[in-house]
Amino acid sequence: MKKVGFILGIVIVIIAVFIFVNKSYYPSLPIENLSAKEVIEKLEESDSKVVEIAFEDEMIWYITRTENEGILVADEYIKKMISSNGWEFKEKDGAGLFFEKDGESLIATTQMWTKNYVLVKIQSKFKKL
Repeated sequence: MKKVGFILGIVIVIIAVFIFVNKSYYPSLPIENLSAKEVIEKLEESDSKVVEIAFEDEMIWYITRTENEGILVADEYIKKMISSNGWEFKEKDGAGLFFEKDGESLIATTQMWTKNYVLVKIQSKFKKL
C-alpha cells in the first residue's frame, strides 16, 4: 500500500512540474499558434516595456506588464510606444486607446490577460504611416 501511495505522489509531482514549466496555468491566448510560455519568455528577454508577440489579420499583438498597478500603467506604456511613431493620443474609451496622425485614426485595444500582463492589439497601419 505504501508503494502505491509513493508512486501516486511521484506522478502528482511530475504533473505539477510539467504544468509549472509550461505555464499551463495561464489562461489561453486569443492568438493562434502561440503559447503562454513563449509570450512570457519574449517579454522577460526584452528590455522594452512593450513587446511585439504576433502579427495576425492586419493586427499586431503586443504584451506588457501591469507592474501590479493595473491597466493604467499598461496604457501609459502603449501611449509612449505609439506616440514615438508620430501618433497623437486623443482619448481612451473603455478598452480602446484612440490616436490620430495625418488625418488617419488608429485604435489600440487592451485586454487584461492575467493580473500581471496585458495584451494589446493595434492595427498594422501603426507601423506603415
